[in-house]
Amino acid sequence: MTTDTLTLRALNRATLARQMLLAREETSVPAAVGRLCGMQAQEPRPPFLGLWTRLRGFAAGDLRAALDGGAVVRATMMRGTLHLMTAADYLAFRTALQPVLDAGLKVLGARAEGMDLDAVLPVARRLLEESPRTFNETRALLQAEFPDVNERALGFAVRMRLPLIMVPTADRWGFPRSARFALAESRLGEAPSGTPAVDELVLRYLAAFGPASAADAQAWSGLPALAEVLDRLRPRLRAFTGESGRELFDLPDAPRPDPDTPAPARFLPEFDNLVLAHADRTRVISEAHRPGLTTKNLRVRATFLWDGFARGTWELERKRKTATLRLRPFEPLPRGALEELTAEAESLAAFAEPEATDLQVVTEP
Repeated sequence: MTTDTLTLRALNRATLARQMLLAREETSVPAAVGRLCGMQAQEPRPPFLGLWTRLRGFAAGDLRAALDGGAVVRATMMRGTLHLMTAADYLAFRTALQPVLDAGLKVLGARAEGMDLDAVLPVARRLLEESPRTFNETRALLQAEFPDVNERALGFAVRMRLPLIMVPTADRWGFPRSARFALAESRLGEAPSGTPAVDELVLRYLAAFGPASAADAQAWSGLPALAEVLDRLRPRLRAFTGESGRELFDLPDAPRPDPDTPAPARFLPEFDNLVLAHADRTRVISEAHRPGLTTKNLRVRATFLWDGFARGTWELERKRKTATLRLRPFEPLPRGALEELTAEAESLAAFAEPEATDLQVVTEP
């Protein structure tokens, strides 16, 4: 195992290469989602935009078809949040992430008083075996069975402890506001693997987001003590030292482009894993600008990249037939950057709001 030093720019370009952000690539939706080792999907629209910015010729129907056919699923995974995963990855890694989901139950606090999971979960499983249900429906039925337990606690416990998959619909972005959930084995024909494949999950993380430290892998997955896993995997990895002095691990043959490789203007949707998947996020956004990524209610804003780094946030709104994309740079941008960002923004607005007849790009101070 050899150790070399990686500059911040080299680290940036390596990560962008894994994330298909140095050039749009020609591949299928399931292959792309698998290569990214999942896409955060707290809301249904962002993954469509995230794939548009990464894949050449991507159409919304491509993702809807992958969801309808079961090749890609939307389920609770890393960090206890909703992600798009390939069905194969969901089945392989759901058990490895169960400790994260178990830890998430701690937020219930006093609301969990009187709840016996050994009694609740079999009832919930029976209800979901009967038919996919929304969580409003599931909570109401569970409350009838367990009237002395907090209704929200019942629903949250089921979400964290049972392997559930959201059922796609014909909605524009694949899911309605209140989607139905089905048991994984009912939807996919088999239950998740009983083996917690943590080593393989960490290797897949490095393929998608490396080079990275143990703290980075923990921030992405929500799993603790991954330094032990990386130390066990050390003979199979290559080690680097970042500018901060932290040890970074990577797959030996993973792409690490020249630091001077051009990086085009790119727009990332809300909650994109590129800005969430590392403890040290300076490879994509400076510490000075990082606080501007998250709103007071913990929404992760959509960002745009210029020369590989996050240079601001953006919002898209439509009023009648006019779609307006607003750029909010963190600091003044050079004219060349604005020209390239504007062209990319117009293409994004046309994809996201195909019924708009007027597209406007506005750069705010």
